[in-house]
Amino acid sequence: MNNQHAHSYYAATANSMAPYPTLDQDLVADVCVIGGGFTGVNTAIELAQRGLSVILLEARRIGWGASGRNGGQLIRGVGHDVSGFARHVGAEGVRYLERAGIESVELVGNRIREHGIDCDLRWGFCELANTRAQFAAFEAEQRSLVESGYVHQICLVGPERIRQQVVDSGVYAGGLVDMGSGHLHPLNLVLGEARLAHSLGVQIFEQSPVLELIHGSTVQVRCAAGTVRAGTLVLACNAHLEELEPKLSGKVLPAGSYIIATEPLAPEVAARLIPQNLALCDQKVGLDYYRLSADRRLLFGGACHYSGRDPVDIAAYMRPQMLKVFPQLSDVRIDYQWGGKIGITANRFPQVGRLSQHPNVFYAQGYSGHGLNVTHWCARLLAEAIHAGHSQGFDVFSAVPHMTFPGGRKLRSPLLALGMFWYRLRELLG
Repeated sequence: MNNQHAHSYYAATANSMAPYPTLDQDLVADVCVIGGGFTGVNTAIELAQRGLSVILLEARRIGWGASGRNGGQLIRGVGHDVSGFARHVGAEGVRYLERAGIESVELVGNRIREHGIDCDLRWGFCELANTRAQFAAFEAEQRSLVESGYVHQICLVGPERIRQQVVDSGVYAGGLVDMGSGHLHPLNLVLGEARLAHSLGVQIFEQSPVLELIHGSTVQVRCAAGTVRAGTLVLACNAHLEELEPKLSGKVLPAGSYIIATEPLAPEVAARLIPQNLALCDQKVGLDYYRLSADRRLLFGGACHYSGRDPVDIAAYMRPQMLKVFPQLSDVRIDYQWGGKIGITANRFPQVGRLSQHPNVFYAQGYSGHGLNVTHWCARLLAEAIHAGHSQGFDVFSAVPHMTFPGGRKLRSPLLALGMFWYRLRELLG
């Protein structure tokens, strides 16, 4: 098991990666949080701000998983189509979820600003249409946002203007620019948040994998050299929960996603490639997402894998995808290549709740590509429910049912990979 950060552009440019200690004694706290990504760290912050004592356990390093490896796109939304959950949460619940998708982005921005977290935050994002039908759908999306009172600038860019104004590529049928979303350095964000949590009194332990959970009115969380006893437990492991809690791990499929980072581009090349320095994402089933880093590298990601097997050479796998979009970069060197697991749910909606058989065990997982903002929102909901005993937002999220992926541990990924192959084939033929 590799306990250090992936050799990514983010790890190479992290502000500070000073380690936290390993748990080597028995401790007691109000709440024990397992998982040192965005969900766990921000739940710890929210709980500490409410006056609770918190111990956070991370099996490897803070931000080791998707929180420190992702595309860095801070995009509004909590799921792919929340209107479909009206039968579970009602019309008012759907309106809440739509607001949460916007306010969660603002929550992240406020945390960065209020605590001076240096993570290269830039505002501006564009959804890219691969077809004219997708561009037509953007027109309806823009109308809906304007009618709902969306305060940020949002504008359509047609195919005749997109190369000059948004992205210098000939493969798109238009785009929808949203200045209320943006992009940032995710590892520096979660590391900065961990420092904030520590300053609030949260005890953080790295390299402390949990070996056993002993449930009861006081939960015992056993590691190799120490045990934490807490009245409440939060499971914030997402795609890396594995068999620590099988009832939850079967509801999230770990899917591989991959990113390459080019050498720094000349200023004039970067300015021509993405003129407004936006984050960008297309609409394909196996979507492409990309942006410029603070030092003008193109960070190009995508190729979501459900098979459970990573490419042997990520750069060789991803470079052709990049060149389909940007053939003008054929001579550009690739300096970094890395991948990681994201948690996918069957309905592409995050799972938030508490275990029915152990009501003092809470969880949040399965962000399905919206993790950067939704983790922060769900962390607040968890803290509200734990501290006050009730949270309206927690109740809305937990009312959405989630199926367990069929096939058990060995067949879940192959079955989903087969299903996604069908969708991609239909996309190509359609």
